Amino acid sequence: METLDQLLKRIARCQICQPHLSHKVRPVLQAALDARVLIVGQAPGTRAAASGLPFDDASGDRLRDWLGVSRAQFYDPKLFAIVPMGFCYPGKGSSGDLPPRAECAPAWREQLLAHLRDIRLTLVIGQYAQAYHFGKGSGGVTACVQGWQHHGADIMPLPHPSPRNNLWLRRNPWFEEELLPVLKARVAGAISTETR
Repeated sequence: METLDQLLKRIARCQICQPHLSHKVRPVLQAALDARVLIVGQAPGTRAAASGLPFDDASGDRLRDWLGVSRAQFYDPKLFAIVPMGFCYPGKGSSGDLPPRAECAPAWREQLLAHLRDIRLTLVIGQYAQAYHFGKGSGGVTACVQGWQHHGADIMPLPHPSPRNNLWLRRNPWFEEELLPVLKARVAGAISTETR
């Protein structure tokens, strides 16, 4: 079987979405065999695509705050695997970034996740990741996130931490009041050095 390092090198050379993009592809993700928390996002934004670091923007600052972790912890692949639905920046749409390219997940997702056997907690961020993990009938982001307690202790749906979602956060104060304390506790438990 191919090692994770070999797979990550193949992903780094991936060009499957290049014919559909006006910019050069650059897969952006983070993974290690002993990662404990899996973060499933949508696709990298422009800053992440430029730097090569996932969530290297205001969304990442908010997400790290939600998780209660430092930047150093977040970018430690032994703690966090960051595997978006699309590995390359998909381009700009009329109201934000375009959806993740459809070619990416079928090409890479299952074989990559097969290597991540120590995941204790999966965080599913935004509509595209939630549709993949919970099914298209998950009821949209608000309904999916509101039902977070029904998904079990090892997986949590989250809204996207983008500043574009400030209005959503204001309209849904239960998210910060009820879900965030549980999220921080689950993340702390998942990245703890104690074994399960």
